[in-house]
Amino acid sequence: MKVKNCIVIIPTYNEIENIEGIIKEVLCLTHKNDSVFDILIVDDGSPDGTANKVKELQKEFPNRILLEERQGKLGLGTAYIHGFKIALQMGYEYICEMDADFSHRPVDLLQLYLTCKQEKKDLAIGSRYSNGVTVINWPIGRVLMSYFASWYVRFITGMPIMDTTAGFKCYHRKVLETIELDQIKFIGYAFQIEMKFLAWKYGFSITEVPIIFQDRTKGVSKMSTKIFNEAFLGVIQMKLRSLFRTFHRKS
Repeated sequence: MKVKNCIVIIPTYNEIENIEGIIKEVLCLTHKNDSVFDILIVDDGSPDGTANKVKELQKEFPNRILLEERQGKLGLGTAYIHGFKIALQMGYEYICEMDADFSHRPVDLLQLYLTCKQEKKDLAIGSRYSNGVTVINWPIGRVLMSYFASWYVRFITGMPIMDTTAGFKCYHRKVLETIELDQIKFIGYAFQIEMKFLAWKYGFSITEVPIIFQDRTKGVSKMSTKIFNEAFLGVIQMKLRSLFRTFHRKS
């Protein structure tokens, strides 16, 4: 199988206001005058026409945009797992994930990718809390909730990661090949925690790259109390399960 370079997985649900801009900014990123990223959009049946806009852009950027359409809102975690499997099957060496709403700046993708490729890291995390608090336009209550959620996860799990809930990451494919994706328990907010926890337990090299995180200016946030509660209780369950299993990487 020919090894491809890097693909960015972007789950979407009703992101018609953001999708064209985010795709174009990602695809225009270059390193040493070469294009770096392809894109995989995993759309959960957006009624606002997000998938149709992606199809239009596929004609403008042939062979660089993949689209997977799913029926209904099936959860963030399942969208990423679906995307991970496709990216692995297609032979990508580096696999990134990011939001569609510009809270993750496309320009920061380059630093995440180069951290993995040049510094030989297995997982690079775009971190809001590794260099102070670098969050813009969030109300103070949400900043505090997010910051102390990460503290809580560190306390329960022992993970030496400042931004445990971050959703802006670059994986080397061997991480996703090692983690049993079909065994991932969480589909919402806790999915991001579980993936980092497993990468850490398997002994992969993980680093945090400081980023500037800015709240969306268009569209509607998908965060809910149900998603937060899943994470709060799920972390304890995840830690307890880990006590009764061993983590051996395949040779």
